This record gives sequence, C-alpha cells and structure tokens, in this order.
Amino acid sequence: MATKLSLTFRFPVEKSPKPRKSKPGVPQLNCCNGYGFSKNNSGFRGQLSMKVNAVQDEAIQSSNSETNLLSQTIPPSSSKLVLVVGATGGVGQLVVASLLNRNIKSRLLLRDPEKASSLFGNQDEEKLQVVKGDTRNPADLDPSIFEGVTHVICCTGTTAFPSKRWDGDNTPERVDWEGVRNLVSALPSSLKRVVLVSSVGVTKFNELPWSIMNLFGVLKYKKKGEDFLCESGLPFTIIRAGRLTDGPYTSYDLNTLLKATAGQRRAVVIGQGDNLVGEVSRLVVAEACIQAMDIAFTEGKIYEINSVGGEGPGTDPEKWEELFKTARA
Repeated sequence: MATKLSLTFRFPVEKSPKPRKSKPGVPQLNCCNGYGFSKNNSGFRGQLSMKVNAVQDEAIQSSNSETNLLSQTIPPSSSKLVLVVGATGGVGQLVVASLLNRNIKSRLLLRDPEKASSLFGNQDEEKLQVVKGDTRNPADLDPSIFEGVTHVICCTGTTAFPSKRWDGDNTPERVDWEGVRNLVSALPSSLKRVVLVSSVGVTKFNELPWSIMNLFGVLKYKKKGEDFLCESGLPFTIIRAGRLTDGPYTSYDLNTLLKATAGQRRAVVIGQGDNLVGEVSRLVVAEACIQAMDIAFTEGKIYEINSVGGEGPGTDPEKWEELFKTARA
C-alpha cells in the first residue's frame, strides 16, 4: 500500500554550543537556510561567486516555497557516527550535507578523499572524517574504518547503461553487487542500522519495461546486493528509489547543496511490494535515508519511494514516521 504526504525541505543550521577551532587556512562552513538551486552547473568548481548565481539563475524555485519552509531547529546528535558510502555521488552528497547541518558526526568512505574537500570544505575532524577505500576491493575495508560507527548509509551506484562512469571497472556488477557484498561482509554486528539505497523494479528485472533498464544487469545486481544485506543478520532498511531527479549536484560546494530544492515535487509517496513507478527527487531519497535510521519499525523492511507535486514533511520526524507507518499498513 502506498501513502502520500507532501515534502518541503529546509535544513536549519544548529550552532554548536562550543566554537570549533579550524585548522590554519581552512575555511569555515557557512551553511545557508532553505534551498535554492541552479540547474546550470557547467564550469562550476566551488567558487563562492557562483553561489549567488545559483540562486539567481533558478527560475523554477518560487519565493513562495521559501516562505513555506519548515522552521524547526534540529538538535545536535553526538551519539551517532554515520558512515556514508558513496558520499560524493548524487544522493550521497545530499546525505552528507544534511548530516553536517544536523551536527551529526559523519565518516566518509571515498575512493578519492580530495572530492570531499571540494564539496564539503575542510571540516573539523570531530564533525566530519574522511577515509580512503573502495568497496570493490575487500582489502580496502580495514576494521579500523568502522570503529565507533553506529549507522551506515550506502548510496553507491553507477549508470544502468555503458558510459564514462563505467571506466575503471565501475560496472553494475562490480559496484551494486560485489561492492555491496564486500561492504556488508566487513561491517560490525554492533551497528544500529544499515540503510541501503536501491532501485524500484529490482524484483521485476525480467519484465517490461524493467527488462530494458536491466539490459546490462543493473537491477539484477542491485537485487543481489539487497538479498545479501537481508541475509546478513545486520539491522537494515532498504530504500528503493524511483527514477532520480534533481541533480546530481556533484560540481557544487556545500553552501550551494544546502540551497537545493526539489522544486514543486516535494510530496512523498512511499510503498512496499515493488509496485511504485515514477520519479523521486534525490533530496527526498537522502532525507528518507536519514529519517529511517531512527524509526524502529523500519528495521528489516524494504520501501519504495517517489516524489510528486505538493508540499510535505520536510525534516519533521513525526510526519516521516507516519509516511513509513502507513506504507507498512
């Protein structure tokens, strides 16, 4: 059964009770309230001047949506340490931006740690840690990577069809199956939750229209990754996303990420049984992952998620819990 609520995003900035000391030459994080976003990202490499243009150039973001943004403050959560895998991808970077804005400690597992600096700036290590590793290589997944980690959000993925992103053996089999298998095998049993981003249609990859998407095995391998996690004994939640929209914003910096919006598609539809067909904002998927970590009854469950026109729950935990609860019914 699917349920629908609307979604409006605002990640209010929570000031730390103690000022954090930055390293010499390290820029301070300047988070912005609300979301605004420019589609025109060509040539952008994190220059501060482009943040203004990003807001001005986005014609589809109305001023009305800004006045309707949620105003609640999200308290810091020092008890969590969230490992984000695939943190510089389309969904992962939004997960990280939201965790930083919530003052939730994060650790990023990245093939190229330098990408984290260009996206998120040089953060205090008490708030953001970056470790180098590749889930495709089991030897990279040293137990020290997972020390102190309480939650994991895995947003790894590649394109369904051959593209430049496949360069370097970055195929669906290597990323969505072998990478997920290696990661899950290395995770400690002490984790409170593992959230995996997957795709709608994984149970129907031999049926039209899904068989077209699965010509090179992306849905089949995502399902194998899902199954391995389900059978691992770890506490998990799987979020199957519809066709991803809004972004990816991979050439933007953190301040611009924090101004991104889902435009008019803020309403959320959640279902179970792999019956949803449609699109979903990457912003919605990122928020669903973060919310699912703290909802007890989502443990051991698989959900599909879409987004449509309308207002919505934003970062309100009670509204998200109702969404997941109604979907479960």
